[in-house]
Amino acid sequence: MMHYHGIVIGGGPAGLFAAITAAQRGQRVLLLERNDRLGKKLLITGKGRCNVTNDCPADEVLKNVPRNGRFLFSAMNAFPPERIMDFLATHGCPLKTERGNRVFPVSDRSQTVLDALLRAANAAGVQIRTDRIRDILVENGQISGVKGDKATYGCQWVILATGGLSYPTTGSTGDGYAMAERLGHTIVPCEGSLVPLETMGTDAPDMQGLSLRNVDVKLLDAKGKKLFTDFGELLFTHFGVSGPTVLSASAHLKGENCRLVIDLKPALDESKLDARILRDLEMYKNRSMENALTDLLPRSMIPVVLRRLQIDPAMQANSLTRQQRRSMVELLKGFSLTITGKRPVAEAIITSGGVKVSEIDPKTMQSKKVPGLFFAGEIIDCDAYTGGFNLQIAWATAYAAGSAVGQV
Repeated sequence: MMHYHGIVIGGGPAGLFAAITAAQRGQRVLLLERNDRLGKKLLITGKGRCNVTNDCPADEVLKNVPRNGRFLFSAMNAFPPERIMDFLATHGCPLKTERGNRVFPVSDRSQTVLDALLRAANAAGVQIRTDRIRDILVENGQISGVKGDKATYGCQWVILATGGLSYPTTGSTGDGYAMAERLGHTIVPCEGSLVPLETMGTDAPDMQGLSLRNVDVKLLDAKGKKLFTDFGELLFTHFGVSGPTVLSASAHLKGENCRLVIDLKPALDESKLDARILRDLEMYKNRSMENALTDLLPRSMIPVVLRRLQIDPAMQANSLTRQQRRSMVELLKGFSLTITGKRPVAEAIITSGGVKVSEIDPKTMQSKKVPGLFFAGEIIDCDAYTGGFNLQIAWATAYAAGSAVGQV
């Protein structure tokens, strides 16, 4: 049996960074990854560009964590976004900040981020092997090793960084949850967070492929209470809606019969929008309604809007009544879609659920149930909005765990 100070299970961003942090503190570290290559999920984040963090203070990150943000207080303040930015820049990955303080590699390639992590791991002396771990071994209440498909490895501590259930083709198939549960941990049921939403009816599918920018989006519960609001991009799909505003809204979905209400013209109040519609109708008074709205709405949206208003697309523009125009203003300021559910967790960017935070020490990420067992990244029941915040959780929890091993 091969012996190490410690073993990190999972070669994603959290696992890699935890291994680097521990090795830089003099620990002999073995990183075990089930895939034939590291960072598979990292490579597809941000559409292959990798939104590594958000250039903001620690408290701003925590405001973007809708669940269990308080648990991350110590870890995030010890390792705020500026520290991962410094680390990556120092290891050959220059960064740039874009809209919404999102941070990307200058190269626009996630491979550059992975290369920086691999360089740092190599420099720190982290050993890397391919093996799928099936069990964490405990003797006399202490971690003693891990058992894989290829071998058994002895160690004094383990950092479990196996990710969630999203994108299972990258290796996130829930192995870590099963191992943690066998060691006495509670697993909060997992579902997709930052996931597209399915909607009722044919309106969204009829606009499939249409992307809207600069729209106001509100998520309302069955009683009309506002659950979430955002401004930005939205995409209609064959099943419903997606895009950054929808992904963030999905983290707040509660119960049934929630509605997504879109203000298609947020820059115009109702009276200005009414004047704008009146102007277009006057300009195109001899056109049919479906051709009179082309300056106001995207082409694929016009039939859907007219159908909702029960207006004949062939009706001449100068025949539109004041009441019909009033209804159009209301619809464009509050285009409502009934949500029927989330897409499967396999399509989610991030997993909500995981190891219960009350069973983890928030300063060290060590298990309160098994000494020598630590957690990092998405396996923990914490998730955030889009904008680099979820990767920041991975870096901060990995740093906390990697700094604590061998010390506690």
